[in-house]
Amino acid sequence: KEEEVFSLIGPKKYDVPWRVLEKQGWIATAECTEIRVPFADEQLRLEYAVAEPRDKYRVAATNPRKLHVVRELLKKHADDQVLIIGQYLEQLGDIARLVDAEIITVKTPQWRRDELYEAFRKGDIKVLVVSKVANFAVDLPDASVAIQVSGTFGSRQEEAQRLGRVLRPKQDSNVASFYSVVTRDSNEQEF
Repeated sequence: KEEEVFSLIGPKKYDVPWRVLEKQGWIATAECTEIRVPFADEQLRLEYAVAEPRDKYRVAATNPRKLHVVRELLKKHADDQVLIIGQYLEQLGDIARLVDAEIITVKTPQWRRDELYEAFRKGDIKVLVVSKVANFAVDLPDASVAIQVSGTFGSRQEEAQRLGRVLRPKQDSNVASFYSVVTRDSNEQEF
């Protein structure tokens, strides 16, 4: 019943292009970077080549080479509040263990999510690994870096939501960094 939304909340009253909001300091300037990594090895490249179309995406998205990139980005942004965002729970678990970070998934009880979000807001936690549960309705104003390691087949809405996690105005430089780590020469790169 999406056509009824305006009868419930009313029509749009005002529209401002996001670049204008950025220039006026209402949102952070976004520096978006796509980092392309090769397949981890020939075995993975072969697995990708023979996989069904939907499975190809998962093989590329969960490429183990991405772990090294995440570690390097965390070194670069050691003083920042960083969200690592992904689609595949096993991949996110591997990353959380590798970088010794907390992880929030659909299985994380709401009380624990609230604790972790609050610790992140306060700066007690500098890195938080999150699944799709953080795509909507999560207020993390101090996040200034997002590292996307996998997503939903190039969903524009999902990527916009993820970018939105780091666009809140910042105290210092008012610049946010958004990295999308993709496997080179794959359908993930195309998406």
